[in-house]
Amino acid sequence: MSGPPVLRSRMAGRLYGRRRSGRPTRLTAVGAGVAALAATIAVAGLDRLVFGGLGLLFGLGYLLVCFQLAVRVRYADLLAAPISGPIAFAAALLLFGPVTSSGVTAQVVALATNLATRAGWLFTGTGLAAAIVLARFVAQRRIHRAR
Repeated sequence: MSGPPVLRSRMAGRLYGRRRSGRPTRLTAVGAGVAALAATIAVAGLDRLVFGGLGLLFGLGYLLVCFQLAVRVRYADLLAAPISGPIAFAAALLLFGPVTSSGVTAQVVALATNLATRAGWLFTGTGLAAAIVLARFVAQRRIHRAR
């Protein structure tokens, strides 16, 4: 390839695929909610398919989802990370949690029971996301004050 260095780098980028450089992609509040919902439901479905119920895989997957949300959400949308995780957790429990009888009341009771029995995972994931978001907020404020 010949030509100026800028043109050569553009042509190389087209030939070998798109190059990633610069800052990582950040999630918006809506993107964080959709990602949390999709990933948590996927992990819950996988846990139910492989092990027949929601257990350790679901809990660990939820922790991973909360961590990724807190790390990847935009600074302007930091509050979305600790909020969208528990909503996705509850939605996954509604879809894949055990229900003993039919009806709306049975669904509500089953959801409350499932949330109570899995409160450790719920609080740990939400607390993890909140701690990371708080640390990012404080770090960003310090950087902004230093300027």
